[in-house]
Amino acid sequence: MARPSGSDAGVTGPRVRAAAERLFAKFGYAAVSMRQIAADVGIGAGALYHYTPDKQTLLSRLMRDHLEELLDAWDAVDPGGDTVARLEAFARFHIRFHLDRPDAVFIAYMELRSLEPGSFAAVETLRRRYEAVPEGILRDGVAAGRMQVGDVKLGAMALIAMLTGVNTWYRDGGRLDRTAVEEIYANMARGMVGVG
Repeated sequence: MARPSGSDAGVTGPRVRAAAERLFAKFGYAAVSMRQIAADVGIGAGALYHYTPDKQTLLSRLMRDHLEELLDAWDAVDPGGDTVARLEAFARFHIRFHLDRPDAVFIAYMELRSLEPGSFAAVETLRRRYEAVPEGILRDGVAAGRMQVGDVKLGAMALIAMLTGVNTWYRDGGRLDRTAVEEIYANMARGMVGVG
């Protein structure tokens, strides 16, 4: 199928994804129509299908792209080595990355229910890869005698939940800036595994 006359796939495709992300985060996946996405981008509803085959594919791609970017970004900053340093780095990274992408984070957590089974499996595989990061850090910390965690898997899930929760209340210009929040949460992460 040919692209609509006058369009630029390199420009319009990203605009379609950005509009879908914004609308899904604001109104919920089920409440947003393809027609609304097209109108937000400024193209006809029929033209939208030149950029995505359907709404489900668009949701799945948004979620997979977010998680792939998350994994790549962590790989780029992971300091390796000392488990306590890695735990602190992970806490700071998770907060920083997620605060910069509130719509993507909201969709990644709240719209899992909207994914069809095949898409859910692909997204869940990526989520598990990311969840394995803090789990590995905690497991290594316990093995090295540097951390005390009763259940490593549960500890990792609690850590992720605590860090992601910042997105529900943090606002730029509030009482604490991002650096202060990162510092406090890095200290709380240390405390929850028994590191003074």
